[in-house]
Amino acid sequence: MDDVEIGELTKMDGLLEEQLKNPDFKAGYDTLEPEFILKRTMIEARISTGLTQKELSERTGIAQADISRIENGCANPSLRTLQRLAEAMGKTLQIHFV
Repeated sequence: MDDVEIGELTKMDGLLEEQLKNPDFKAGYDTLEPEFILKRTMIEARISTGLTQKELSERTGIAQADISRIENGCANPSLRTLQRLAEAMGKTLQIHFV
């Protein structure tokens, strides 16, 4: 992971931790948590493989703009899309019900 990107994720973690102390914020966050987890996991997987969105797009045939929308939480990708992304990053997609 790039140092700048790691720093940004660390900064976001600190801000999130502070915001979660607010009960109203926490209630809203809990409702959307699966989406946040997907978004963060996608970004971390891409960065850990050293790929840019453009490179991932080239490997998958998925438009870079669509990858950006997934990472920004502005898209609802299908399972097949997530599988294609995972495979292109050398990862395995796993979904769990807890």
